[in-house]
Formats: sequence, C-alpha cells, structure tokens
Amino acid sequence: MQPARFTALDVFRGMTVCFMIIVNTPGSYETAYPPLLHARWHGFTPTDLVFPSFMFAVGNAMSFVTKKWSTMSNGAVLGKIFKRTIIIFLLGYLMYWFPFVHWNESGGLSGNPIGNTRIMGVLQRIALGYCAAALMIHYLRLNTVLRLSLAFLFIYWLILLLFRGSADPYDMMTNAGTRLDLWLFGPNHLYHGEGVAFDPEGLLSTLPSIANVTFGYAAGKWIQEKRNSYEGLTKLLLAGIALIFLALCWNNFHPINKKLWTGSYVLLTVGIDCVLIAALVYLIDFLKIKRFNYFFEVFGRNPLFIYLVSEIGAILLWFIPIGDKPLYQWLFQNIFSKAGMYFGSFLFAITFMLFCWLFGYVLDKRKIYVRV
Repeated sequence: MQPARFTALDVFRGMTVCFMIIVNTPGSYETAYPPLLHARWHGFTPTDLVFPSFMFAVGNAMSFVTKKWSTMSNGAVLGKIFKRTIIIFLLGYLMYWFPFVHWNESGGLSGNPIGNTRIMGVLQRIALGYCAAALMIHYLRLNTVLRLSLAFLFIYWLILLLFRGSADPYDMMTNAGTRLDLWLFGPNHLYHGEGVAFDPEGLLSTLPSIANVTFGYAAGKWIQEKRNSYEGLTKLLLAGIALIFLALCWNNFHPINKKLWTGSYVLLTVGIDCVLIAALVYLIDFLKIKRFNYFFEVFGRNPLFIYLVSEIGAILLWFIPIGDKPLYQWLFQNIFSKAGMYFGSFLFAITFMLFCWLFGYVLDKRKIYVRV
C-alpha cells in the first residue's frame, strides 16, 4: 500500500476503475444514458475519458516503481518489464477467449476455436503501452521521453494521412490502422462490436496511446516532488488546461476520435487527467477532505485485478442461461427494468460495480494486493 500522502493518486486510479466498470456493464446499451456511451466516431463523451485515464494511471503507478530500478541490474529491470508485459497481454487474450466454450444449437457445449479469438484489446493495449513507456523511461531522460511521446502523435497522424485507403484518412474500414490489422491478424481475430471487423484497440493506434502512459508517469513524478507546493499544483493545472486548448485547436485538422486514438484525443484526455489529479490533490492533501477516499482506494489498490474480475464476471453473466436468455439479460429485464429502461440500465451498472467493490473490499481487509 502506498503512503497516505499519495492518496490522491490511489483515489484517481480507483475512480478510473470504478467508472470503467460502470460504462462497460449497463443493463442495456440501447437504453444507456448518452454520457455513458462512447462517441459514435469523431467527438467526445465522458465515457471516452475512462480508458486513457486507466493508461494514465498505469504511468502514475510506474512513477513509484522506477525508484527501485536504480538499485537493480539492467537485466533484472528488463526481466520485470517483459514479464509484466507478457502476463497482462496473455490475461487480456485469454479473457477474450474465456469461457473457452459456447452453447451450440443442440443445447450442448462446443469449444471456442482459437482461430476466432481477438488478439488485441484493452489489457493488450495496456501491456504494450506499459512496455514501451517503461523501456523509454528506463533508458532515457524524462524530457526526452516526453518529446518522443509527442513525436509519436505526429508520426501516427502522418501515417494515417499517407497510408489511407480512401479519400478520408479516418474512415473506419480504410484507415491505415484497420488495413494493418486486417493484413496482420485477419478479420476473425478483430473486434466485431461495430458490426464489422474493426478493432478500436488495434496495433497501429497503440503508438499514440504510449503518450498517455508517459505523461501519467510525468504527472506522478511531479506530484511526488511538488506535492506540498501551491505553485507546483497550479503548474500542473495550467499544463492540463493548455493541453486541452491545444487538443481543441488540433481537432480542426486531426479530429478527436477515441476509436482511432488520435493525437488530439491523447492531448485532450491527458489534459483532463492533469486537471482531475490537480483537483484531487487540492481536495485531499490541501483541504484534507477525505470522506469518500476509501471507497475509491479499494479499487485503486487492486486496479488491474478488479478490472479483470469485472470483465470475467460480466462474461459469465452472459454465458449462464436462464430459460432462453442469458442471466445478464434476464436480470435486467426482470428486475432492473422495473425502475425504467434508462434508470434501470444505470442501476444495473451501479449494482454490478458495487459487487466488484465488495470483492475489492474483502481483498483489502485481508491485505491481499495482486500486482498484475
């Protein structure tokens, strides 16, 4: 567990996991409140802040871990980085394959073919973003890391413009990232939630997402060094506002788009995260407001593990049948929808999140912290 003076970062990580679970498990996506849905394509909703904030939080956590690297050999550091990368990536891959069987037409169980398993995904992006950021931070000065991260945003923009498959470089099916994923993985290994073979966590769009991790690391380092200073907090807040302004300007040429993870989207989300962390530090460390801290700290102390448990839990709810419906749908239609289709969908998500919190609470009380 981290020292109390860094509670704001634990709370930030916890808030991110909490809201990630809420937006991932509505009773029905058709009747979810609009702010709890991703933007259809270009644009931004509060939900679009959740995943990049998770990666920003990964960078925050790394700002504590890297202190130990100076006392370790180069081989030991690399071993830790690659081991964690492989574990997180495999967990993400196995999560999409889980529960490894499906109900067939005769009512029996058949194996899920590995040839249809999604290769990229949320945890996979976190793994690759962490790996690239950790290697950069280990070998390069922080200023160089941040400059290189910004360069990634422009390199990605240039690739989208130069290797487009149609007049529109941001078309879902003909953009450079989708074409790379289709060539490298094939359509059966991509996400089909949009109704077509398109992966919002594709390989190419992982490049700009590295910046979310490295800037999260920089923010974590800054808070540790300037935590007792109003000046330091003000500079973090102003940096966030400046990034938001730049993102909105860049949006006129390079649209904010979560599913393509554009550079303007990175600047916007990093800017908002800096503002949020500055606000949390002010409320918790300066004003000493700590009434709701513990609720979010429960999530923040086992963030990746609780997220993984939440995803497996949701998958099982969809897998277990009740009559002719999955348990997930049965619960919503027979219980939560009684509160209204929209509010019931929100209530379902809140209830599921609270069950995940209870699981995290038990882990915390038993001092069990799973470092994925």
